[in-house]
Formats: sequence, C-alpha cells, structure tokens
Amino acid sequence: MVQNSSDTCNELHQILSFCRHVAGSAPITAISILGEYPTGKSEAKTALEVVLVIRDFQPRLMSYVKNVNRRIVFVFAVDQWIFERDVERGFLGEALAGSLIFPYTALYGKDYLYAQEITLKKRLILELLENLVQTFPELSYSIHIKPEYFVYEVMLNRIRIFPPLAYSLSKYINGIPKKESEFILYSYMEVLKQLEKEKKIIFSDNYVKLHKKFVAESKNPKVRLANISKSAPRALFTSVFSVLPQLLNFLSQNTEVLLNFQKFAINRESDLPQHLIDPQKYIFVPTAQGLVSLADKVDVNTFVQKMLFNGKKADITFERVGGVLNDVYLLKACSDGVEKKVIVKRFKDWSGFKWFPLALWSFGARSFVVLGRSRLEGECAISERLRCEGFNVPKILHVNHNERLVFMEYIEGENLSNAIKRIAASENIEKDLAKIMAVGEIFARVHSLDITLGDTKPENIISSIDGRIYLLDFEQASHGGDKAWDVAEFLYYAGHYLPPFYGNGKAEAIAKAFINGYLKGGGNSGVIKKAGTSKYTRVFSVFTLPSILLAMSQVCRKTEALR
Repeated sequence: MVQNSSDTCNELHQILSFCRHVAGSAPITAISILGEYPTGKSEAKTALEVVLVIRDFQPRLMSYVKNVNRRIVFVFAVDQWIFERDVERGFLGEALAGSLIFPYTALYGKDYLYAQEITLKKRLILELLENLVQTFPELSYSIHIKPEYFVYEVMLNRIRIFPPLAYSLSKYINGIPKKESEFILYSYMEVLKQLEKEKKIIFSDNYVKLHKKFVAESKNPKVRLANISKSAPRALFTSVFSVLPQLLNFLSQNTEVLLNFQKFAINRESDLPQHLIDPQKYIFVPTAQGLVSLADKVDVNTFVQKMLFNGKKADITFERVGGVLNDVYLLKACSDGVEKKVIVKRFKDWSGFKWFPLALWSFGARSFVVLGRSRLEGECAISERLRCEGFNVPKILHVNHNERLVFMEYIEGENLSNAIKRIAASENIEKDLAKIMAVGEIFARVHSLDITLGDTKPENIISSIDGRIYLLDFEQASHGGDKAWDVAEFLYYAGHYLPPFYGNGKAEAIAKAFINGYLKGGGNSGVIKKAGTSKYTRVFSVFTLPSILLAMSQVCRKTEALR
C-alpha cells in the first residue's frame, strides 16, 4: 500500500510537531529521515527512523516511539555537541551519524546535515584508504580505485556490524540504480576532491590513486591500532540503536523476509548477502596487459582461451618448474599449431613446518613474508614498478587474487647459477664475470628506488637468449627494507657453488665483479660493507664454506666508494 499525498503531508506535520514537542524550548538544529521518504515510494508498514538534532538538549540522548497514521516512527533525539562528536570521531560509533551514510531526507537543516555528511564521509574514506595501505602495503603505491568502491565499502562496513541491515538496504548494496548513482556519488566526489587538494590522493583517468606521502604515513602501526579500536564502539552502538527499528522494518514486510531472517538467525547467513556487490570489484592493480580487478576470478582455462588465443580452445599441459614453498608451473598451450608458454604461480600460505627452517636459518638477520596473499602482493607490485622503471622483468599478464594465481611471461634463457658454475670449473671466466658485474649495477639501480628484492639467489636472475639480464621472484621484495641482505644473499649463496680447494680466488673475483658493478650503478659502499659483517655471513655458513665466506666478506669490508 502506497500513501497518497494528503496522508504524506499529514504524517510529516505530525512528525515535525512531535519533534518540536521533544525539543521543548531548545532550538532544533536538524531533522532527517532515513530513506527516500517522502517521495511516495515508502510503504505504509515500513517503520521510519528520524534523527532529531537539538542544540543544548539536556538529556543528551533519548529515543522515542510514536505511532503516526498506523506507522511506527522511531525518533532519536541527540544533543548537537554529541552528534557532531559522533560525526567527527565516532563518539557513538557512528550509531546516529551513520544515518548520513545512506540516502536520507532532510526535513529541517538541510545545509547543516550536508556539511556533517561531508565531514563524516571524509573521515570514513580516509579510514578506508588507511586500511587499504595496511592490507596492501606494496600494492597501495599503484592500485587504482573507482569512486564507487567507497560507496559500497562504507555501506557494507555497516552491514558487517549489523547484518540484518542488508535486507532494508538491498536496493543499494546489490547495485545502485543508474538513475541514482550520480546523486549518491556526488558527496563522495566532493570529499575526494578535498582529499586531492590536501595531497592525500591523485585523480588519474577517473581513478583514485594514493599519494606516496599518504602511503608512507598510513604504514605507521599506530594508524592501524587507531582504526581497529573503533570497531568495538561501532558494533555496540549500531546494534543498540538499529536492532529494533530494523527488525520491525524488514520483518513486517512479508512472510518471505521473515523466513529469510529466521534462516539468518539459525545459520548466521542468508541468501541475500551472497548477492552483495564486492567492493573490491572497484579496486584495480596494473599489469602489463592493463588493469585487473581484485575481484577478478579468471582461472587457467579462461586465461588461456580468452587472453592467449582470443576465445579459441587450446590443448594445455603443465610442467612443474620449481617452487618448494609455492606451486610454479610452465603452462604450454597449443592451438592451431601455435604454442605459447606462460609461467603460472600459486602463492600458498607457508605452514609451520615449512616456515620454521627459514625462520631458524635467518634468525636475527632477515624476516620473511609468510602469507600467500602478502607475497602475491609483493610479486605484483614490485614487478610492475620495476617494469615501468625500465628494468627487465617478466611481464605480469593477469592476476587472480581470490585464488592467489599470477600468470606471467616466460623468459627463455639460463639462470645465473650456471654462469657461476662455469666460473668454478673454468679459467676462461671474463664473460661470466661481466654478467655478474651487470647484475651488481642492476641491483644498485633498484636500490636507488628504495626497493629491496628480498630473494636474490642467482637462480632468480635470468640471462636471456639475447643477452639481457632479467630479475625474477619479487614475493619478498618491498619498498625500503635491508639492501645489505640483497647483496649478502647474492654473493654468499653464489659462493656455495665454488669448490672447497682453490675457490677463494674465484670467490674474490665474483665479489669484486659484483661490487664494481654495484658502485658503477651508483650504489652505496656502506651497503657493501654492511653485507660483509658477521650478521650476514653466519646465516650462510650453513651451506657455504667458511673460507669462501671469509674471502667474499673481506672484499666487502674493504670496499671504498668510487671517486
């Protein structure tokens, strides 16, 4: 049953009169109704939620229930100071200010409510951006965000606190109708423009990107703790203020909704939330083939057909090519006599029995990223950054974050361990030493970007058929980090290929070639000297001969800056 205009006017008059009665002699600052009322779309049975903001309201906070034309109206009366503190810093966990997140009707104080709405959404968007940095510390430098992300994520955060909200807000969280999207996005765009002026974000081709300074500031652990601390009051106050209105609101609609709620109460879930839009659909990461959504779920077969052969079917074979801690496969796809090769890497979480030896081995010198999702993030973020900076790295072709799959270019060539083995077995070593010098120069250029590679074993460096040096495996890479570890791991791990007798001279030759390249590339001699300390040599003493370690570390410690 839809109300006619006379019923609507009478109902509005009664609501306003009741609000004046509640306020008494205190001045009313604003009155708002949650939802589209009075557009003529409101159902007569639907309960109304009214937020009444009163200046110097002595009870500070009160709730009232009134029956208006057979409709239940909940009035939440709040002192203006309390309301503004809820807007500015979540004093009540946004239990009342949260009404400004969703579409509302301003009965009084429209300009005041809009100003508070902008203040609230600005704070919530900043929290979302900070959480993105905390969740994706490496990808946060390059992620592209559509403004719609903030709309859905802000709404869904309220639903996560109080799931029954999903029923009454299904119109918005299942996809905002096109005719309303511009209206709903308007205030969010206003906030984003303010954040752009404050140099917290950058607009790029209708995407939002994070400013480097903002990323650096948001990595502070205090920021994460501050955001986490807001969860408890949000859950408490939102549940207290929302439970009765929302229960009456959706349980009174029809039997089907009642049955759904019973199912939710029993199973803690219902069919409806499964159809909610995933906000990560609007977050994208760059690859060599373009932007890919974090919500993308392309599997191997789909990737081969759509992205390698434009929809054609192909015969697929897999060959395991390494990876004790990850699944790494060479995918060979053949269609109409054409064969294409792609590396497919699945990032698994490192369980205790796999992780413990690594932790024990590197104790005191290096900590490793364990979670598969975090390692995938490092792989994608650093690889793409280095590619854009002109380094030779395998192109990231596609990413499936849900399955933690990365599809990347296959590079034909040999890894650098073969060159080191030739140095160990031959007297004609100049050509291979030149490769090592080139690697040192590349490391210096990477370090100049304040990026560390994290896993610099010679096996992670490829000399391609055309002679170019490629860097591989960035799952332990990061912005910042320990540059000396990169140097130490490369040199001392290379040392374990050298023979126990007559290997010291070649160890020195390898170290000198690498260091000369590193300094030529603008590297800091202090990094080399640090790599020669016992902090690093003891880590590799497990599988590299002490005499080899000593020879290489002495060369490192004697390094002087180029003049």
